[in-house]
Amino acid sequence: MPIDKAFFDEMEARIPKGKVRTRFAPSPTGYMHVGNLRTALYTWLIARSHGGTFILRIEDTDQGRLVEGAVDVIYKTMAECGLDHDEGPDVGGPVGPYIQTERRDLYGKYAELLIEKGAAYRCFCNKEDAAEVDVADGVSIHKYDGRCSRLSEAEIQANLDAGKPYVIRQKIPRGGTTTFHDAIFGDITVDNETLDDQVLIKSDGLPTYNFANVIDDHLMGITHVVRGSEYLSSAPKYNLLYEAFGWEIPTYVHCSPVMRDAQNKMSKRHGDPSYEDLIARGYLTEAVLNYVALLGWSPKGELAEQEVFSLQELVQAFDISGISKSPAIFDIVKLDHFNAIYLRSLSPEDFAKVAEPYIRQSVKNPALSVPEIAALLQARCERLSDIPEKVDFFDALPAYGKEFYVNKKSKTDESVSARMLEAAIPVLEALPQWTSEAIHDALIGLAAQLEVKNATLMWPVRIAAAGKLVTPGGAVEICHILGKEETLRRLNAGLSKLQ
Repeated sequence: MPIDKAFFDEMEARIPKGKVRTRFAPSPTGYMHVGNLRTALYTWLIARSHGGTFILRIEDTDQGRLVEGAVDVIYKTMAECGLDHDEGPDVGGPVGPYIQTERRDLYGKYAELLIEKGAAYRCFCNKEDAAEVDVADGVSIHKYDGRCSRLSEAEIQANLDAGKPYVIRQKIPRGGTTTFHDAIFGDITVDNETLDDQVLIKSDGLPTYNFANVIDDHLMGITHVVRGSEYLSSAPKYNLLYEAFGWEIPTYVHCSPVMRDAQNKMSKRHGDPSYEDLIARGYLTEAVLNYVALLGWSPKGELAEQEVFSLQELVQAFDISGISKSPAIFDIVKLDHFNAIYLRSLSPEDFAKVAEPYIRQSVKNPALSVPEIAALLQARCERLSDIPEKVDFFDALPAYGKEFYVNKKSKTDESVSARMLEAAIPVLEALPQWTSEAIHDALIGLAAQLEVKNATLMWPVRIAAAGKLVTPGGAVEICHILGKEETLRRLNAGLSKLQ
């Protein structure tokens, strides 16, 4: 196949130069796991902290793993997280298209160029010929003592004339070493004998991930490539491709994995949460992003002790040198801590807004005030998904036993509690206005009159009103939200239970 030099010159002329360009290149497989989100965040932060360009590219060459609607999940997640992209399938850009299958005609041309340069070859291996068979990127890899057979020109032509299917493989040098530099792990040198002749173009004409991402990164002018450390073993082959084409090698940033524990990486298969799962469990996007940023990265200098960062503060603080070589363990308790901080920092109005759907899961009565219930929860909530169980008693008094009225700290037992309720019911019944202040003053005054501690009176009133040992808010707040009629009904029911 003749090489069209003008085509390659034109492609080179399109490449933007002169500033940092990064890309997030997910495969549309259905969800955004925590490791993917971290890669997207770090890639975005590198671009934004350098005043550069952030690109979204969809890598869909592995057609067998595609999930319908997955691209929409990627767009939705990125938008919710504030990780805006400057170029991508939906916004266009100077080096599109930004979906790999729409670029499929490019890769074959570059593979042919690589063959001409002596760095790739056509392979007609079949299973019977091979000493060993592996599978990589959905392609059978046939090896001869760890290497693929390289045929003579005459043999290749004979196979082409016979119409025999083939793949195009990278031609790894025999002997010697390859050294590459990573921003996190430094210089790494490998023996070329340990590298296989990886497939670049599959028999269906589509490229493998390992080839397509090199071509696309170069043609899109990518200056920093952020990916998981599992790709460190492939980096020497990427380097050899760049060198064969005579292209500048981008800065590699390989991030260590996010782990479920010291032995196991996080995995959807094992029930570990995706970004969507975390949001559904009641975590705020801002808290998730903040926590994910610190999974393998730490700020330097005067910010070294800071742990709470807005997205814009992360842009100001982020530096590649802060990324750790060590794997990061995902700690849900730590995420709870971050989420609680962010929930408490919301204005009462904003907290009520995010809490309302969760409150209404169990509090169906429209007469009960969402903002008032939310005010009880804000300082006592780590996850929004905990809310329904905390406030279900507002809608219906749960069944409870008389033993709830026994509390040593409040100096109450069943007899004391009965006496307190007998005294409280007529006092509350006589209130002309049902305000928090009126309820509070009436009960505090009654405790003084009865010569008991406030808690001795408040405990049985709260138990009778809520039917729970642990509640958000105390007796006064709960009674006010329930309203006068329902409060008195519940207190009378509690007294009957004790009698």
